[in-house]
Amino acid sequence: MPRGEVEFEVAPRGAYSLARTSARFARHGDTVNVVDLEGFARLVPIGRTHALVRIAQRGSVAHPKLSVRVSGAQGDAARAAAERVLERVVGAGVDLRPFERALAGDPLLGDTLRAQRGLRVAGSYGLFEALVGAVLTQQVNLAFAFSIRAALVAAFGERARIAGREWQAFPTAERVARESESTLRAFRMTAAKAGTIARLARALAEGALDEERLRALGDEEAIDELMRWKGVGRWTAEIALLRGLGRLDVFPAGDLAVVKRLALRWLGRDQPASEREMRLFSERWRPYRSLALVYALEGLAASGSGSSRATNTTSARPSEGHPERGRKRRRRA
Repeated sequence: MPRGEVEFEVAPRGAYSLARTSARFARHGDTVNVVDLEGFARLVPIGRTHALVRIAQRGSVAHPKLSVRVSGAQGDAARAAAERVLERVVGAGVDLRPFERALAGDPLLGDTLRAQRGLRVAGSYGLFEALVGAVLTQQVNLAFAFSIRAALVAAFGERARIAGREWQAFPTAERVARESESTLRAFRMTAAKAGTIARLARALAEGALDEERLRALGDEEAIDELMRWKGVGRWTAEIALLRGLGRLDVFPAGDLAVVKRLALRWLGRDQPASEREMRLFSERWRPYRSLALVYALEGLAASGSGSSRATNTTSARPSEGHPERGRKRRRRA
């Protein structure tokens, strides 16, 4: 093994497909989460430096084995960073077996579970990344939102040259907190979005919003805490929990793909359902509503029922047009 490298192998519990899970990153041209012929790669912070975590699937979907290599760092910190990527970014830390057993015979999702076996939730390395992603996708199409994300990464993310090419890391909250709202607006954001991202960056950088404290809270408590920040509604908070904290029982019922397209598919409706109706409908899938949503949207896309704007995808993702409805919360500046 070359100096400055760590290699190990893991066996995900239950069926696992790196290709199906990481397809979301490739589809949107993600410049941080890179999908190539070797598998998946991402540049991550380790102390004062950065290292490249590369993951490849060697086993089958039914009997998965993942080989992991960290280039540019060694020791426990390198291993911990790679495990964080496995668990949070490509969903390999979740035991999928109870979910598969519980929903194998589900009349709405059973066929999709079998057709898309091994799909997991594609997530973020940290809370700030998930919050930025959720804010950027409010009420715009995903191609536009991801183009802004890529521009933010290029402007504020760290870079490292490893294995013959340059890699980019997602900007830290501390780095973005140094920028003014007017600077962020130059990235084709509305004033509201620029203000929200600036506030969240400062909050995380200063400790007013703490990711580890949030992880210790229950789902509803964590949603309430996030909604105290101006610009964060229930939909944004739920997406942050789903994508950033890997919560398995979050269901963003107000999402347009849910209230329109999935309501049509599940309820036979020709008009959108209400958020309340879809939230109640999702109760049948507790405690796996996040995974149920992933597979539901995948089934929708595979059937050709979704539009290119909202559901043309091979891994689930919330649609972009949610108006941030929800209960009022005391806002934090």
